[in-house]
Amino acid sequence: MVHRIIDWSLRNRFIVLILSLGLFVWGVFAVKKNPIDAIPDLSENQVIVFTEWMGRSPQLIEDQITYPLVTNLQGLPQIKYVRGSSMFGMSFIYVIFEDDVDIYWARERVLERLSTVGNTLPDGVTPGLGPDGTGVGHVLWYTLEAPNIDLGEQRAIQDWYVKFALQNVPGVSEIASFGGFQKQYQVTIDPNKLLYYKLSAAQVINAIRANNNESGGRKFEMSDVGYIIKTNGYLQSVKDIERIPIGNQQGNAIYLSDVGVVQMTGEARLGIFDQDGEGERVGGIVVMRYGENAAVVTERVKEKMKEVAKGLPEGVKFDIIYDRGELIQESVDSIKHTLIEEMAVVSLVVILFLFHWRSALSIIIQIPITIAISFILLNAFDISSNIMSLTGIALAIGVIVDNGIIMSENAYKHLAEEYAMKNKKR
Repeated sequence: MVHRIIDWSLRNRFIVLILSLGLFVWGVFAVKKNPIDAIPDLSENQVIVFTEWMGRSPQLIEDQITYPLVTNLQGLPQIKYVRGSSMFGMSFIYVIFEDDVDIYWARERVLERLSTVGNTLPDGVTPGLGPDGTGVGHVLWYTLEAPNIDLGEQRAIQDWYVKFALQNVPGVSEIASFGGFQKQYQVTIDPNKLLYYKLSAAQVINAIRANNNESGGRKFEMSDVGYIIKTNGYLQSVKDIERIPIGNQQGNAIYLSDVGVVQMTGEARLGIFDQDGEGERVGGIVVMRYGENAAVVTERVKEKMKEVAKGLPEGVKFDIIYDRGELIQESVDSIKHTLIEEMAVVSLVVILFLFHWRSALSIIIQIPITIAISFILLNAFDISSNIMSLTGIALAIGVIVDNGIIMSENAYKHLAEEYAMKNKKR
């Protein structure tokens, strides 16, 4: 079979050259389309189910949330296994699918199953899916450099302006905020005053919920003019909460300020984010969507940041502390220089040892064609250009050259034998 291929190739050199040129051009386009990343994505094909039930112990979370979800999700098709993790106030379920399963098909199957298990969970608990990213999806970390703004205001800027703007960038799955204080109204109730007024904590909670709402009115016309009636019932300040009535005693209203203290504060935190030992910072993590090109996504995010920065308060700017794009560029440049140097050295060695330019050219020309074809195969198997794949290509250059030298030497040997036989006959 091999002899026939070699014989056909020698008889049809022009066709072989055209095919080689076509594969080389195809490979050049494949290089441009191939996604680039610094490290290969070896993470499992997983869907994360996140459930929050604040204030509950890990054991209670395990018994009432994690265990029911794990047992109900185990029957999904093409699933490998299900992992569960419980902690204070939160439950994480990791549903691991087979490697060849489409991630969005898997998310749909998980959502279908979650819609049927709601009755088995406590009231008010709703599980949700994590971002459609991978374990290496953190492509960019940034902080807000705002020396004259307190941490609560910085977190508000991050959560209500920056986060929503960056989430619209194509290829971004999620912007995870960190640092600072998430503002909240905190009500501290005095149990002695509750006892004095004969009230319960449940009554206070229900009164706050009932008074933080708006109700619709109606439209009516008067003097040929239409008016829309509405109520403004949302709580907007500490005073609004303090003036909430929670009961009455002998015809006198009992307000929330009579039984407790209302103040603006931050949500309880389990840690802080300190940058370079210069104090706490507020920022976000850009999570890339599954299957996207990391280099392209980071460039899009950085371009969007320039636009978002125009709307930030005076003196506030972005400080990028981790950029996968720079790591990718440095890695690719390093491998690229290595490939060029290796090709130059190999070409020089081949020319010096063979000392025949046609034989050397036939071996050297195999290097770019083979590399171009390898990128066609990388795209076919959905493998990104990373340190591992590019290093493998660099190591394969030696094998390519060895094969070419062996084939050339073998051809010269047979030609020499045939030439010697002809001379003997003469």
